[in-house]
Amino acid sequence: MTGFFDFDADATPLTTVELDGLIPTHITLRSELNELEQRNIAAADRWAFSRKRDVISEPFLRGLHRRMFDGVWRWAGRYRTTERNLGIASYLIETSLRQLIEDARYWMANSAYSRDELALRFHHRLVAIHPFANGNGRWSRLAGDLLAVQQGNPRFTWGRAHLQSAVDVRRLYIAALRAADDHDLDPLIAFARS
Repeated sequence: MTGFFDFDADATPLTTVELDGLIPTHITLRSELNELEQRNIAAADRWAFSRKRDVISEPFLRGLHRRMFDGVWRWAGRYRTTERNLGIASYLIETSLRQLIEDARYWMANSAYSRDELALRFHHRLVAIHPFANGNGRWSRLAGDLLAVQQGNPRFTWGRAHLQSAVDVRRLYIAALRAADDHDLDPLIAFARS
């Protein structure tokens, strides 16, 4: 199964065991996997926005990942148990998520940041924790969108407002995340609304 699941340098590589968690047996090309994941994510997106949700909760966040990938990966919605090139140590995932949830609830209750900045700080911390084997960026962007909408703002465009190639959008997104890692959220805020 290896070979057609090549990952670029900024993507989360999967272990052999995680690759064995692929549910459909007919997948032979990376493009087929991408299409299947995208269909699953679109269904989860419709579900997530179908009614008001408590985005800032651990059960919802796990359930969101499960819904986004449950037709593709057996481990959807389960925290990773292996170490990654990104994210925190796997044994710290649950504690770090609980801390983020408490922080985000405090930010909201005290209007600590603008609505966009709050949603993007939440998104960035989710990415930094990297709780799942894969799909963390897509999952955390959807969670950020849901939190923005929950606060009365529109969804983010995530660099799609300007007609750019997917490669350019990804490059800009990664650069904005790296700036946020250095405590500069301005590029991420600009990117998310571009």
